[in-house]
Amino acid sequence: MNALPTSGSISDGAHVLPLRVYYEDTDAAGIVYYANWLRFLERGRTELLRLLGQEHTALREERGVNWVVRRCAIDYLKPARLDDTVEIVTSCGELRGASLDMHQHARRGEETLVRAELVVACMGDAGRPVRLPPHVRTALAQVAASGSPRSRHIRI
Repeated sequence: MNALPTSGSISDGAHVLPLRVYYEDTDAAGIVYYANWLRFLERGRTELLRLLGQEHTALREERGVNWVVRRCAIDYLKPARLDDTVEIVTSCGELRGASLDMHQHARRGEETLVRAELVVACMGDAGRPVRLPPHVRTALAQVAASGSPRSRHIRI
């Protein structure tokens, strides 16, 4: 079998990335180690961009745009265990000039395991903020919540 890795799919205005929990993701008790959730969330954001045709490498090489997490608030609600299949669900909140809010959660079936809200910024090669490119803004509108309140404060 020659299956390609999945970039997930867009469903109901959000990106959904299925993941399996491997031994390397867990602690001695077989539960996902808390810091590994940050890696899973990063995969969700990366695969969202890839699915929208906005890969990190191309944005950096062609436009000089790098993505950085400026702020992250995460709430761990329930554990995931070895061999569980989880989904990372990603959507956008407010799209500002050089930054945007991202809302993510991990679920197992209908059960929410982890919730996170982030502020992600676009930085140029010199380390200064740069505007979100118009074509990226248009692409992200597919997973942007309509009527998101303008707030620079993360609320969980």
